[in-house]
Amino acid sequence: MISGAATYPRRFASLVKIEHTVFALPFAYVGALLCVRKIPSAHDLVWITLAMIAARSLAMGLNRLIDAAIDARNPRTATRELPSGLLSRGQVVVFCTASFALFLVAVFQLDPIVRWLWPIPVAAFVVYPYLKRWTWLSHLWLGAVDGLAPLGAWVAGFDLFYSLFDLEVDREQGLHSFATRFGERRLFWGARLAHAATIGLLAAVGFGLHLGVLYWLGVGAVAALLAYEHALVRPGDLRRLNAAFFTMNGIISVVFFGFVLAEAAG
Repeated sequence: MISGAATYPRRFASLVKIEHTVFALPFAYVGALLCVRKIPSAHDLVWITLAMIAARSLAMGLNRLIDAAIDARNPRTATRELPSGLLSRGQVVVFCTASFALFLVAVFQLDPIVRWLWPIPVAAFVVYPYLKRWTWLSHLWLGAVDGLAPLGAWVAGFDLFYSLFDLEVDREQGLHSFATRFGERRLFWGARLAHAATIGLLAAVGFGLHLGVLYWLGVGAVAALLAYEHALVRPGDLRRLNAAFFTMNGIISVVFFGFVLAEAAG
């Protein structure tokens, strides 16, 4: 009984891909560092971390619930926790409710304006899973949602690559993505444009906030790493897509956070 119960934390961690929080958390920290132009207090850092973890867990849990039937028909996702029966819908609903409760507790420990803004990301979490049923613009919506943390064009570019994992299955099921609408070759151009916009927007932040050399070194590092990511994959050769999407995402976000942290501490 104890052994069986011990598997549930691992199943929920797998449900929300908790390891990808390494990619998501630096976005929130970068936003906090640039907002206050210094290292936030330990109190704020703790609650920002908990808010981000809870928000991402809620978003992923809702996505898995809404997409359970679609996931079951896709060989790549059929082994996920809901389609495979490792978790029940009721268990995931309870998990989402707990994540939402933690999110609310966390945001109410932060600046008063956050208490007014929290419904925006929650509404966006609910809308996103349905968009792929109607439009390829779902990638941009995801970028906008994650951009609340910030850096949305960056995420939108990454999500274009991610859609390649399910290109043929999405076509068979009538689902919408940039890849199914415009094809693989144009998708690469879309990702390049999104990532170019990322660099442009990061530069605009640097100019607007009059940031120093360490920030600009971070922007340069992001540009170089993005260029390397695009060198890993090309139309017709997706052998290193996992490295381009998963590994490079984590490296880029952590590296950029390191430069922004050094800038704020300087």
